[in-house]
Amino acid sequence: MRTFRSFRLAALLALSVMPFISNPVTAEEFPDRPVTLVIPYAVGGSTDIVARIIAQGMGETLGETVVSENRVGAGGQIGWNSVARAKPDGYTMLTTEMSFTIAPSLFSNLPFDAKTAFSQVGTAAFAPHVLVVNPDVPAKTVEEFVALVKANPGKFNYGSGGVGTNTHLGAELFKSLTGTDLMHIPYKGAGQVLQDLMAGQVHALITSLPTALPHIKSGRLRALMIASKNRVEALPDVPAAPEVGLPGMVMDFWVGLSVPAGTPDAVIKRLNHDMVSFVTSESGKQRLAAQGLQPVGNTPEEAEALIKSEMERWAEVIRNADIHAE
Repeated sequence: MRTFRSFRLAALLALSVMPFISNPVTAEEFPDRPVTLVIPYAVGGSTDIVARIIAQGMGETLGETVVSENRVGAGGQIGWNSVARAKPDGYTMLTTEMSFTIAPSLFSNLPFDAKTAFSQVGTAAFAPHVLVVNPDVPAKTVEEFVALVKANPGKFNYGSGGVGTNTHLGAELFKSLTGTDLMHIPYKGAGQVLQDLMAGQVHALITSLPTALPHIKSGRLRALMIASKNRVEALPDVPAAPEVGLPGMVMDFWVGLSVPAGTPDAVIKRLNHDMVSFVTSESGKQRLAAQGLQPVGNTPEEAEALIKSEMERWAEVIRNADIHAE
């Protein structure tokens, strides 16, 4: 009898705690250990620079370390897929940007559905893209550069961080709007392109402002155009795209955060709260501004709308330029 009563008591105790075990994690409980922010690109590129700023800042607001981890390869697919397959508990986040929205139209065999595999935490910051050339290129304006390329077919090229990246599609958009014929030289990352651009082996590059800004200020690159509606404070003498007759060339570099689909809403709200708290703080604004970035700090719903619109826009560019993954 004593054995039966002991078993019954143990069973009742187990049942009494089951609701607490099965309840989803709450914002108050999260996080209780370090969070990993996966960066799908190499160290030194725009995405890496911004992600590390956000990771450090969110670590301060979350009260736990946010570890930046570069998982590089296959045009971002290695990093994307690793997060898509991660446990949906908020402890693994993905750095999203323009290339993530390009992938569904570029790769027919993605190991996940980019439209359903992730939930959006929010968009952290943005900056415009900029058209830069090696200073030895004899063109000081967009108009002069377009005329130079048209007068010398097959002579001038542009570099990119790889097929389907923002640097690739941005240049293809520029070619379509200006009727120019620039040869594409793909690299395996933005850092390598920059080195060859400054060495004169590459003539032009369209990249995010954070990547190019220090080299523009040092005189190692010449900025011809800001791919934005308006000029930017960091480069007040460089005209915006509409000023040079290219309103369709407006394209922002943005960085957001995603988590695997199925992550509890309470956790997403907590991550969003701490991201927004950092990027809109004075410290966050200053750190982002030093890289030519402006804070966004929107809601998960607004970030989802941005992802959708960007996917639609770049799908059209890919179709028109007949771009295929290599």
